[in-house]
Amino acid sequence: MRKCSKPEKYIYLIMNKPCGYVCSAVSDSHKTVYELLTAELQALVSDAPRGCRLHTVGRLDCDTSGLLLLTNDGKFSHRVTSDESITKTYRVTLLSAVDPENQKSYIRQAAAGLTLPPEKKYGEQLALSAILEFESSCVCKITVHEGKFHEVRRIFRALGNEVTELERIAIGKLSLPKDLESGQWRQLTDNEKELLMIF
Repeated sequence: MRKCSKPEKYIYLIMNKPCGYVCSAVSDSHKTVYELLTAELQALVSDAPRGCRLHTVGRLDCDTSGLLLLTNDGKFSHRVTSDESITKTYRVTLLSAVDPENQKSYIRQAAAGLTLPPEKKYGEQLALSAILEFESSCVCKITVHEGKFHEVRRIFRALGNEVTELERIAIGKLSLPKDLESGQWRQLTDNEKELLMIF
């Protein structure tokens, strides 16, 4: 297999991922986010040498929408996914309404760090402190510092609630552009690159 220590040109894309798509290169049961790209970019997913392939920076599960980055820069991808100072912010819609008093309790518990319930192959895990900000009784924003499996959904399960809709709206200082419709993508601007400290 061909290896590539450094691509000829680094690519940095931002996408507004729709629900129903997975971040895998191949899937038998769902469409993949790569199908939204041009044929030229799709070729960089599987045909490029190992180490130069276009890939998603972390993953959003099939039922999660919002801000998704794609790149062929492995060092950048690793930093964004592993650096706890680069937060991820989500807008959450909850199954059960939360009254003001319980909102305060949710905020306190999330800030203290919660024990996440087991899910699939993952047992109980301790989540780092998270920041909650309620917009209404059923909608809030949550900012996390890590990327454990289904972390946001498990945080609210630990709080006794369920997530019905989940959208990532920011990575670090980079927010999902308001003019980027669901399913659309484009190159990152120089200003957006600076927000992610690419330069």
